[in-house]
Parts: sequence; structure tokens; C-alpha cells
Amino acid sequence: MASPAAVNCSGAARRILLLPTTTTRPATRSFPGRLSAVTSRPNTTLPSTPRTKSKSSPKTQPPTTPPPQPLQTRRTYHSTTHPTPPSPFTQAETTLLTTALASHIPTHGFTLSSLTLAARDLSLLDISPSFLGPSPVARLIHFHLYTTRTTLPSLASQHSDLLSGLSVSEKIELLTWLRLKQNEPIIQHWQQALAVMAQPSQVPVAVRELAMLADEIYYLAGDKSVDPSWYTKRAALSGIYAAAELFMTTDKSERFQETRRFLRRRLQEAEELGGAVRSVGEWVGFTASAGVNVLRSKGVRI
Repeated sequence: MASPAAVNCSGAARRILLLPTTTTRPATRSFPGRLSAVTSRPNTTLPSTPRTKSKSSPKTQPPTTPPPQPLQTRRTYHSTTHPTPPSPFTQAETTLLTTALASHIPTHGFTLSSLTLAARDLSLLDISPSFLGPSPVARLIHFHLYTTRTTLPSLASQHSDLLSGLSVSEKIELLTWLRLKQNEPIIQHWQQALAVMAQPSQVPVAVRELAMLADEIYYLAGDKSVDPSWYTKRAALSGIYAAAELFMTTDKSERFQETRRFLRRRLQEAEELGGAVRSVGEWVGFTASAGVNVLRSKGVRI
């Protein structure tokens, strides 16, 4: 029941009560980093107060890292204008492998026993060869191939009196023979090493070392070819060297003279074949150019 004061109110008070009023919604709080769940309408009656920027501490910039340097690509050919590529063996690996190669391989061959005995000589544990990788024996053979190839320039300088005055083909024969002679102390175990490097996982390493050896021999011999024969010469020498190396494992002659004769015959055949191929190429080129000139003289536009 309404009170008497509310019923008997004056007309002016009634008019005031009946006037439309403008209601405003409460302003919603905004949180940094979040979207407000309620969208507020602009207030048409009250003036909007300007927002004050909150003072924030200056942002610390993350430390700038220098841009990565481009990796040095390892060249697969001999060059005097490029730095020598780094050794694929660490200092610890080189020490262990050198000891095994010099002291134990002539007796025990390319086996894990040679690496274990080398580790004992260096006062290391017997399990030390395991840090060479999943195939320590293949790593040992790779080290032999690498060291014999990289020491070939110094070996050539020791025989500079023999190399002077020889032709390029004669120098190639002598340098290849000097490289084969480096296998003499371990020749009785080299068939075993070849069998290990013939495994599919080791073929890329063996082929790369063989290609780099052929390039080293041609460079030391003074070959300066820049035509496509640059590739064919090195490919032919790689095959000849591999055949001579395998022949040497079964050679029983004094000082491996049969191996040297075998090497000389193969190199002569390759040179004759290369000369025949060059002659055929020259003949084909001359015939083709002559035919083109005849057709042009007949009015054919070529």
C-alpha cells in the first residue's frame, strides 16, 4: 500500500518524476593484453576524460647476435689459391691412429686389436677406440689413405731429381708408383682393408679419396689441362691405380717389379686410347665443319 506522502505529492514533483532520465552504463575496465568481454557505448552526456599514458619502464633490447658466418666449403680438387681443407681427424684421433699405423698394423693388420694395443701404448683404456665411431677399423683405413695422399707432395720433393726432365706422362707413372710403394709395409693386410672399404657404407669415402689422389698426382705432374679431358684423365688414372693396387696384393716378384710393369702397360694403353679418342674427335669436328661449309656454298642457310 502506497504511503500518503507519495499519493499527495505536488504536481511539480510529479512532472519532475515523469521526466526521461539518461542512464549511463558503468565503464568497463580494460586489462592490457586482454579483450574486454563487455563493449561499452560512448557516454553522450558526460565529457570523456582523456586517458593518461602510464609510465612504463623502458624495454630492454635483447642482445644482438652477430650474423652467422658462411661455412667454408671443402674443395675436392687441388688448388694453390684456396686454403688447405681441415683434417677430417681430430688431434686425439690422429694420435691414436698414428700409433696403431706405425707400431701394430704391420703385425696385427687393420683390426680392432691394433687399435686396442695402440690405446695401451698411450696409457688409455681398452675401450678408447670406440670414440672413433661405429666402425673404428674403417676409420683406421681411411686414416692410412688420407696420410699417404697428403704426404705425397713431400715424397715428390724428395725425388725431385728423378722428376726433373720427365714428361707429364712419365711423371704420372713415377708418382703413382711412389704412392703404391707406400703400401709395401702393410701389403700383406691390404686385401683385408680393401674388403672393408668395399662395404656400401664405406664406398663414398673410398671413392672420394681415390679421386683426390688422382687429382693430386696430376697436379704434381704439372698437368695444366682445362678442357673436358681434365675429368677423363683423372677418372682413367683412378681406375688404373685401383687395378694396380689390387694386383700388388698378389705380386710375389722382387721389389714388386711385376706391379710396376703392369702399371706402365695400363698407363700406355690409356694414353693411346686417349690419343685415339682425341684423333676421332678432331676428325669428326673437321668433317662436320667441312660439310657445313659445302652446304653454305650451295646456298643453304646454316
